Parts: sequence; C-alpha cells; structure tokens
Amino acid sequence: MSLPQIDSFQVIADPCRREILRLLESENKTISNISENFQISRPAISKHIKILETFGFLTIVNNGRERICTLSPKGFEEISQWIAHYENFWAQKMKNFENLLNQDL
Repeated sequence: MSLPQIDSFQVIADPCRREILRLLESENKTISNISENFQISRPAISKHIKILETFGFLTIVNNGRERICTLSPKGFEEISQWIAHYENFWAQKMKNFENLLNQDL
C-alpha cells in the first residue's frame, strides 16, 4: 500500500483514526473488536489501522488467526515535540510578561 507523504498530524486528523486510538487506550484489541465500534466496513477500518501502524501509532501482533492492535508511543513523538516547543514558547512569553508587570514604573 503506497501512502502519500503525510505527517503525524494528518494521520490523527481523521476522526475514525482518533477513535481507534482512543479504543486502544484501555486495552489491546483485535481488528474485529475495533471494527464492531464503527458503522463502516471492516476493510475500511483495516485501511485506517494500516495507516496508524505505518506511522507508528500502533503495532499489530499476529496471534493465530487474530491480529491484535496495541498503542505504540513512536507515532506520538512528532506531536509531543511540537507541543513541547509551544509549551516552552508560551512559558517564556508568560515569564517575560510577569517580569514586565513586576518592573518598577
């Protein structure tokens, strides 16, 4: 399956993929278990799962005939780094603002 050039933000932009990630928060699930939570076909869910796997948001382990999905931290790294950058940015802005307020006028 050839995927277009997309980043982690585009991967999680899809509500279906975000819901799949949410479903995996509490426990690992088979693709069938995940599919039961959606009104779309299992092949469509499988495509979403493949994208999440390709970009490191989940891993799939074959256990007999079942394919078990597990959350993986790798896909979240780019997003975490981006958020951390802006947390630092805004913390510095707030510190500068605090310093300005504390200056003697």
